[in-house]
Amino acid sequence: MALDAAQAKLPPRSAQGWTFFTNHAHVLICLAGDPDLRIRDLAPLVGITERAVQRILRELADSGFVSIEKIGRRNHYSIRPDLHLRHPVEAHATVGDLITLLASLHP
Repeated sequence: MALDAAQAKLPPRSAQGWTFFTNHAHVLICLAGDPDLRIRDLAPLVGITERAVQRILRELADSGFVSIEKIGRRNHYSIRPDLHLRHPVEAHATVGDLITLLASLHP
């Protein structure tokens, strides 16, 4: 997934003000593109601290949306695409639906 190229076209995060997705969704989307991302690389992509990424990953893992496998000194993250989104408005859709939709929009 070419996140760096897509980000280069966007205004700085501070100029954007708000976004349509939560940081949890941003972490999932980034991991869908590269399940071997390091926390130090994930944090600037999402625009949050490494500590915030650690907290989000722990919450996603505790809720079953992500499983974390230690491979040597690195982590590999597996997303559960079959799980339904948590908010009642989009609870009919799955994580996989969201990722597929967003991937289909990327040129």
